[in-house]
Amino acid sequence: MQPYELTLADAAEAIAAKDLSPAELTDSVLRRCEETEGALNAYVTVTAETARSAAAQAERDIRAGRYRGPLHGIPFALKDVIDASGVPTTASSRVWADRLPARDSAVAARLTAAGAVLVGKTHTHEFAYGLVTPQTANPWHADRIAGGSSGGSAVAVAAGSATFSLGTDTAGSIRVPAALNGVVGLKPTYGLVSRHGTAPLSWSLDHVGPITRSVRDAALVLDAIAGRDPRDPASITSPNPHRGCGRSTDLRGLRVGIPRNHFFEHVAPEVEEAVRAAVGRIAELGATLVDVEVPLTEYLLPTLWGHMSPEAASAHEHHLLHHADLFGEDVRVLLEAGRLIPAGDYLRAQRSRTLIRRAWREMFETVDVLATPTVACTATGRGQPAVRWGDGSTETVTDMYVRLTAPANVTGLPALSVPVGFDGSGLPIGLQLIADQLAEPDLLRIGIAYETAHDSSGHLAGTR
Repeated sequence: MQPYELTLADAAEAIAAKDLSPAELTDSVLRRCEETEGALNAYVTVTAETARSAAAQAERDIRAGRYRGPLHGIPFALKDVIDASGVPTTASSRVWADRLPARDSAVAARLTAAGAVLVGKTHTHEFAYGLVTPQTANPWHADRIAGGSSGGSAVAVAAGSATFSLGTDTAGSIRVPAALNGVVGLKPTYGLVSRHGTAPLSWSLDHVGPITRSVRDAALVLDAIAGRDPRDPASITSPNPHRGCGRSTDLRGLRVGIPRNHFFEHVAPEVEEAVRAAVGRIAELGATLVDVEVPLTEYLLPTLWGHMSPEAASAHEHHLLHHADLFGEDVRVLLEAGRLIPAGDYLRAQRSRTLIRRAWREMFETVDVLATPTVACTATGRGQPAVRWGDGSTETVTDMYVRLTAPANVTGLPALSVPVGFDGSGLPIGLQLIADQLAEPDLLRIGIAYETAHDSSGHLAGTR
């Protein structure tokens, strides 16, 4: 096994034991990047020289007894809407082609303090406003989409050209590409991870979170990046520890809700089969399965778009006024449409969101975690505009991918995508777990138990 193939947790153990050096790991990851980038195009910018320098410094610090913890010396990537000092942040857009931030984002600063090594900035759907990331290829099948908007971040982790990465999630943009690329994606509780220094899309929906090759890895990254930040007005403090989830496969006492409505409607048969099989394995580990009716599902997507469209248009008002011609057509049209939404509709969306949140909190009095497919089907073809379901109905690719992930953004609740198998074409399938506010430990406990019992973590693209 090459160092780039290691999960974060395994690499950290090897570095702590001095069986692997940060320089060896970083060199391996950068060589893997050189091998794969021509086909995958996951990165906007690769910071190879500074990464090797940081890894060498990490190695010296560790040898001198200044070990900072499990992220020390671990190479990672940032979605290119997240600032790192001295590294361009382009948001994969011509609008920001020349932008060079002078300061770190909150999460970049936290990862640097933990000793992690930045290897580059990854492609996104322009300004994180889309679920395709058209410039990046899926490493499992080059003719399929990577998903978005954190497509480059997920592909880098899936291919081994980053040990972990950070993405952003406004309607599913961490979990969708995680599911389509066979990796783990965690959207934390709204406000748990600071968004300071991250390009906004929709202030009331935006989240920052990790993309990793195992749930254990996601727990380690969350531990490093979570925390109160007064520079983010939505920032909160969690009373729950994220570490110490361990490797126990005993899930007794946890109630896992299986939706009777919405989440298994218009879902590809192979996806449903794999997700229900994974839920069955979770039950074998001791969890109690509970049938549940998810409330107000018919209002979820209108409420999402009722917030995201006008907030995105407001966030990019200056760009639309002065640089509209520099946007890609798909994003420009979405932003211009958002400017046409009346204030009354935005206020109605806020009232709807309040009712949805209240109803979901009541639902989580009866269950601890909701288990669903992450997305309704595996990666679609590049350029494919829509999918056709067995009943003859069609759905746009965007609506199909956002339909099952958006509820966690509307409610602000934590959600985790875990790989649970492959379809007949060899494309990954994801299980989504949603929990109550600040109940990340429940998500991580189930995810770690599942991958420990069934050896489902750490597989790079092209390996089974």
